Amino acid sequence: MKIAVVFDSAGTLLRMYRVAKNIHTGEYLDEVVTTELVGKKPYCALLVMQVDSNKLVNCPPGMLISDFIRKYNIDIEVGCSRAHVEKVTALSAVENDTEAKMSDLQDVMASVKRRCKNIFYMGVGLVIDVDSKNIPYVICTGGKIYSNTPYVIKTLNERNIGVYIASGDSMRNLSPLAKNVCVPQSCVFEISTPKKKEEIVKKLKQQYDRVIMVGDGINDILAMRAADLGVLSIQQTGKCPPLLCEEADVVIKDIKEIIGVIEKKYS
Repeated sequence: MKIAVVFDSAGTLLRMYRVAKNIHTGEYLDEVVTTELVGKKPYCALLVMQVDSNKLVNCPPGMLISDFIRKYNIDIEVGCSRAHVEKVTALSAVENDTEAKMSDLQDVMASVKRRCKNIFYMGVGLVIDVDSKNIPYVICTGGKIYSNTPYVIKTLNERNIGVYIASGDSMRNLSPLAKNVCVPQSCVFEISTPKKKEEIVKKLKQQYDRVIMVGDGINDILAMRAADLGVLSIQQTGKCPPLLCEEADVVIKDIKEIIGVIEKKYS
């Protein structure tokens, strides 16, 4: 039997440290769940900025984020959204914003560095509100590989099980992760929205007898539904949100448990 496993990255393969900043109030939100911020209103979205962190740190603090993106032609992608948001619509919201500054991004980056020692990678993003056409939050994410992640990938590879990564993050951050855990870049899908993850699973089902989706958030639900087996990892939070628990076929507390799950279901 040909089996494939699709992993989300943040919170599933990686222990994440997230800090968001409310642009209007200046409040910091530690260990924030990105999908919860995005889910506050129907037309909010997380925009992933594909940019080297050094360029962000060295930028004038008083520069508007919208000006920075325009000046340096920074590529941004819609990482996740509650309702479908086109890239051009998201860009319009960013360009209209006159409040969020580079200092806000620099602040959350510094906060993550303080909290996450031996950081594996760092990514930055913007939460935009399409209705009000502004940036209510900036967010920074730092991640470290769970200690059992390399063992899990190695074991699956040895058993000729296909291993794939589908993440809302950009290849800038996914590439070193894939290299570290020995997953070919051809098996890594970047900027994967919930719909794209679902499509990835459906396409893999044409190649494999069974496809398993392993994720940790609301943005993985469509892929879990499409998979032959939906696995919810609660390693990051230790909590099982009702909606996710209802959708998942299996709940695991450690990524290494996926090996036993596959053995039990398909051996």
